[in-house]
Amino acid sequence: MKQAPEHLVTLLEPIVEGLGYECVGIEYNPHPLHGMLRIYIDSPDGILVDDCSKVSHQISGVLDVEDPIQGNYQLEVSSPGADRPFFKLSQFQAYIGSTVALNLFSPVDKRKKITGLIQAVEGEEILLVEGERCFRIPFAAISKARLVPEYLINKGGRNGK
Repeated sequence: MKQAPEHLVTLLEPIVEGLGYECVGIEYNPHPLHGMLRIYIDSPDGILVDDCSKVSHQISGVLDVEDPIQGNYQLEVSSPGADRPFFKLSQFQAYIGSTVALNLFSPVDKRKKITGLIQAVEGEEILLVEGERCFRIPFAAISKARLVPEYLINKGGRNGK
């Protein structure tokens, strides 16, 4: 997955949760000139701009003091949106019966991209159904995962079907 290094997750996740939000995930894309640290937050009531601002302010203060990132980067705090990214195995468990789009590090059945319905989570594997095919995807093999919103599925979705 595209999750941030563990030291950033360990530092930042408790701050987000301490403010009363769910930390959906943290992405870090380093670059010497324009790196990006993106934190996805959620709550049962949804996320407003004020929520993002509140979390951003707290995170900025901690990052300034702790200085865990070398070089320049931009901090972004946002809602996960309707096509929320998945970072943890528990997120797949919570969305059983929903459709996800996966990108894989290495092919499973000669495929590096699979969009299908989450059938189950067994151990460290996600069982995904695409049409008539069933795939067992090791969690460690997933480079990127996003929920496919219902409105896309009903209109033909990302598959173009």
